[in-house]
Parts: sequence; C-alpha cells; structure tokens
Amino acid sequence: QVQLVESGGGLVQAGGSLRLSCAASGRLFSINGMGWYRQAPGKQRELVAAITSGGSTNYADSVKGRFTISRDNAKNTVYLQMNSLKPEDTAVYYCNAWGTGFTYWGQGTQVTVSS
Repeated sequence: QVQLVESGGGLVQAGGSLRLSCAASGRLFSINGMGWYRQAPGKQRELVAAITSGGSTNYADSVKGRFTISRDNAKNTVYLQMNSLKPEDTAVYYCNAWGTGFTYWGQGTQVTVSS
C-alpha cells in the first residue's frame, strides 16, 4: 500500500503561482513514478505532469513552460510548481503514484484561478 497526501491548493488570481505538494508513505520501493492529474467540472481527468524514479519528466502541452514537477527523495515528496496560472487551470488536482500492476491516488486538492 502507498498513501498520498496532497497540500498546497487554493485560490489565486490569474498570473499568480501555487506550489502543490504530495507526500508519499508506505511501500515506496515499489513506486516507478509519480504524477499530477487534474479534473475540471464536466471534464475527464487528465495528466498534468509526471516524473519517473529515474528522473524523467513529462508534461501536458497546456502547461509546458509554466509548470514544473520535481521531487525530494529525502522527504518522499513530489512537488508541482505552477506559475502564470490561467482560469482554465482551475480543477481538482490529484497526486498519483504507479508501479507494476498498481496505481494509487491522493484525495485531491482544489486549485481555483480567478480572472
């Protein structure tokens, strides 16, 4: 089992910044990578950014150049730095961890960007 706890969401004006954190605990040795997904009302959940255990990163085209995913292995924490936020970034953001044959989700944190 892997437990994921997100924090850092909130309300911000367009153009502002937020940093999301995801603290992982449990069977961490089994994790191959972690990522952030988001789901806006009426839309499907989509990948925002991901980072593998080897450090490779992947971003959705809509956030490239604005968001940065990083990790602190000593703290078992993954971060999502979000800059130049836009109203269309408004969504519930979910932390995800995956390994061979499994995937785990956090409870989600709301990000609201006002225009």
